[in-house]
Amino acid sequence: MPSRKDGMMVVLSSPSGVGKTTLVHRIASKKNYKVSISFTTRKPRTNEKNGKDYYFISKNKFENLINNNELIEYAEVFNNYYGTSKKKILNYLINGNNVLFDIDWQGTELIKKKKINYKLITIFILPPTKKELFKRLSSRDMKDKLIVNERMKKFNEDVLH
Repeated sequence: MPSRKDGMMVVLSSPSGVGKTTLVHRIASKKNYKVSISFTTRKPRTNEKNGKDYYFISKNKFENLINNNELIEYAEVFNNYYGTSKKKILNYLINGNNVLFDIDWQGTELIKKKKINYKLITIFILPPTKKELFKRLSSRDMKDKLIVNERMKKFNEDVLH
């Protein structure tokens, strides 16, 4: 049973490329927050480190986490899985730590549906403009126009949620 000393969950979600990861790290550097590090089956980008940005694992290992009910949330995005360790998050909360999540709307909805007995704040972030989002996605490790266009199409769907 949670107490007043327990932490709270703050979820920042947005379409891909909006800047939620940057915002999460800025908030965490100024406040008493633990950053939730997700598991993913996607390949690391050039500047990403395993255990710092994500835990990069195989699809088979990820599916084992799902089957063993070890994730507080998970989603499939652009043919890759993303998800968060239930045990690690609950341990943070029980020990009075506030937790910042950098996840998409699907993961946010799963956390809400679980009705975890801890405070939960959800924030959905939009880019300044669609033109700026296109520019950000084009300058990431996504020089491929097809990938950028696919993410721009997904933006319109994500905003509906």
